[in-house]
Amino acid sequence: MSRAQVYSVCGMCTVRCPIMSEVENGEVVFLQGNPHASGLEGSICGRGAAGLALLKDRERPRTPLIRTGERGEGKWRPAEWDEALDHVAEKLAATKDKYGARSISFTDRGGPFRDYHRAFLRALGTPNYCNHDGSCARNVQHAALSIFGFGRKGVSYDLKNARHVVLQTRNLFEAINVKEVNDLTRAIDKGCKLTVIDVRGTVSATKADRYFQIRPGSDYAFNLAVIHELLSKKYYDVTYAKHWIEDFDALERFVEPYTPEWAEGETGIPADELRSFTKEFSDAKPAVLWHPGWNMARYKNSFYISRSIYIINALLGSIGAKGGLPFTNKPADVDRKGLKSFMDLYPKPEEKRADGVGWRYPHFEDGPGLCHLLYKCFETEDPYPVKAYIAYRHDPLMAFPDPNRLRALFTNLDLLVSITFSWSDTAWFSDVVLPLSTYLERESIIACKNALNPYFFVRKRSVDPRFDSKAEWEIISGLSKRLGLSELAFDTIEEIWNYQLEDTGVRIEDFDATGMVPLGQGPLYRDPEGFKFKTPSGKIEIFSEKWEQAGLPSLKPYEPPEKPPEGQYRITFGRCAVHTQGHTVNNPMLHEQMAENVLWINSEEAAKIGVEDGAWVEVGNGNYSGKMRAKVTDLIHPEAVFMVHGFGHRLPTETLAIGKGVADHELMHGGLELWDPAGGAVALQEHFVTVKKAF
Repeated sequence: MSRAQVYSVCGMCTVRCPIMSEVENGEVVFLQGNPHASGLEGSICGRGAAGLALLKDRERPRTPLIRTGERGEGKWRPAEWDEALDHVAEKLAATKDKYGARSISFTDRGGPFRDYHRAFLRALGTPNYCNHDGSCARNVQHAALSIFGFGRKGVSYDLKNARHVVLQTRNLFEAINVKEVNDLTRAIDKGCKLTVIDVRGTVSATKADRYFQIRPGSDYAFNLAVIHELLSKKYYDVTYAKHWIEDFDALERFVEPYTPEWAEGETGIPADELRSFTKEFSDAKPAVLWHPGWNMARYKNSFYISRSIYIINALLGSIGAKGGLPFTNKPADVDRKGLKSFMDLYPKPEEKRADGVGWRYPHFEDGPGLCHLLYKCFETEDPYPVKAYIAYRHDPLMAFPDPNRLRALFTNLDLLVSITFSWSDTAWFSDVVLPLSTYLERESIIACKNALNPYFFVRKRSVDPRFDSKAEWEIISGLSKRLGLSELAFDTIEEIWNYQLEDTGVRIEDFDATGMVPLGQGPLYRDPEGFKFKTPSGKIEIFSEKWEQAGLPSLKPYEPPEKPPEGQYRITFGRCAVHTQGHTVNNPMLHEQMAENVLWINSEEAAKIGVEDGAWVEVGNGNYSGKMRAKVTDLIHPEAVFMVHGFGHRLPTETLAIGKGVADHELMHGGLELWDPAGGAVALQEHFVTVKKAF
């Protein structure tokens, strides 16, 4: 039998790269990046290649499960899908009848396939949808909104045309977006400069022309000194600033005391090196791209770090520029009609959100909310009780700090449902586990990628499910039928796709050739001259009226980070190229590449406690401790230690991952209460640990 090619979308991380699978005799025999996708050219990362191991994994949930013991005890009984969906629907209906629709909550990991299940929440009448962004990029989103009036995805990263790129809290060559890696690599080959600012010598730093090993928590000081230098030396784009930047004079006055010499005392970066870098960076304007960060749930001032980065980009005219951060295009920008939204079937719930976003915190965007504030009201019932919670492809017990505290909050729920394709701590603590088919076994709703050339794309099923699992649309449709939500009750994915494509001029068959349908004639760089920012002035605003009214300064004076107590280190965390948070550590292919995490510790600090490279150490915070091997190196700042996130699993269902490595988030006791009031995200790197030799 000949091989069939199926265009789909990878599900091994949140990037969701377009892929192509080759299928023979009902088996996926080869995976690669979609050869028709710009920037991919058929390439795929190590995690993406390990999708085959996920598909064949017999240790993932294989049938619906209903809890029979205590939460977290691991006692379940298998159930048929009809029974499981009946059970969940009955519990949701009972919760709604007793407490109102607002008592139902739902979280996910964001992404392009949310419209259908968000419509389900609207149909129920609850405002309490959140995504994972409170532990990731929420500070970046709010920084963009405070300056431009639109979010972080309102601009694109034109890496392949950049002349100088700065990566600060963005480890692009390990937290991999394949297109971005390829684009930047090609730009470097053409002469683009790369500067990396990080507490640790990452893989990205090894590619850099300049690497600044910055003191943990002092990034804002570095950025303020760069702005000072740009303004005092007139390195900025004078014409662009005059036309597009509001409150420019106030910015000049604010940064006056933040000289490179001052910053040297805070950051450890020599003043002459900062000056030299700033001049070199400005010389490449406007084709410069200082990345505003990806996971910026790090410090209590991370909002201001991202905000200062956007200001630097604006000063150099890169906002809207080719090779910088050009404006992202939606279908309407290329005179096309977008997908028909399921959410438009229902009005937005008028009830205020349980997490306080939009009313208690009026400066925060109310769409995806903030999980850590939602979870708090599970216990306080302020402003009202929330008693049912569905976690879709989301493991908050791994993603958020202080999981024991989070478990205590979850005990107040009447219903906790996990929809997942792999075991997780949250699934193990749930009342019901609904097994999601892996991305190679399921279809998804059609999605739109807003970009320089926007396009529709589709995930098609490569093979039938190996076990008794279902696609998301099948689960949501099944619940909708039981709850009387007829507008969301579909029997086939084709019905869903046809609904979405109404009036777009696109047919399902149009995806057959490449898996995508481009909507424009090629990359469109919109001229800033014809653009209006979504701010009151229509310009880039240094002062944000919304943040000022919330009592938060648009330009916050610098406050030095807390120094580690004697004998302690600031814990830092991050990604690696072969794992995605915690859900891949039990993948056999990826486990072979990296079975456990290690502790990066500075050479001089290791010598003080008698630790050699490869030795076992005990890392603790007074509430939790774990043993791991030390990586002794000069390539980490003396005040910090580092570990890859996602290890320290304890579930008996994960025979490869169990007992391997240390869980960084368990070292963050009290972390649910430690968050950035200006940006909303938790502050994961504001915790300190002890390190000692393990015996």
